[in-house]
Amino acid sequence: MASLTVENYLKATLQIAMKAGDDWVSTGALADALDLSPGTVTSMLKTLADSSLAEYRPYSGVRLTDAGRKLAMRVVRRHRLIELFLVQTLDLTWDQVHDEAEHMEHAMSDLLINRIDAFLEHPEVDPHGSPIPTSEGRLRRSVSAAVPLSSCKVGTSARFVRVVNQAPEFLRYLSDSGFELGTVGVVTANSVEGGIVTVRVKDRDVSMGQSAAGTIQVEQSLANG
Repeated sequence: MASLTVENYLKATLQIAMKAGDDWVSTGALADALDLSPGTVTSMLKTLADSSLAEYRPYSGVRLTDAGRKLAMRVVRRHRLIELFLVQTLDLTWDQVHDEAEHMEHAMSDLLINRIDAFLEHPEVDPHGSPIPTSEGRLRRSVSAAVPLSSCKVGTSARFVRVVNQAPEFLRYLSDSGFELGTVGVVTANSVEGGIVTVRVKDRDVSMGQSAAGTIQVEQSLANG
């Protein structure tokens, strides 16, 4: 059984690679994600390479092997199913579940996770809209049609399908603004110079910085009228 540390490295590597659309992940990006020094990360990457879970190159970074990707997908699957289970059965809010799932994902067996998956009727996404892998490591829903809110032009009708920034205070801001999964709003302002994106949601304007808007993924269409 992989250690907690190994699982965290593999999961972080997979998530960075999927977000960037590139199998190779730099040591610096991984160090930032794990809040560790590059030297510490480099040492661990060599260990992962020795265990045939990753391929490491000094100037290219790290790339997961098939075995490493499979294990990383298992951890992501556990995390996202646990989050959804806590929301749907214990009434935790989406800003409360990330840290809880971080602790629980390393302790639960595949048997228990598969039972949770069946109990929840094999859901496609977690509470934040992120796709949940199957037990075989496939994603149940494609996110290819989603684009960052920050890229939407004024007049675009945007359906909120995923939030990548899971900082509790940001999620609470979205909830307080009525900006939840499935919500449809119209982009009324998008100023790169001003650094602000504004969306009309449920008869109110919700504004946020370009960086924050870049962490919200939407499905877009031209607004009527």
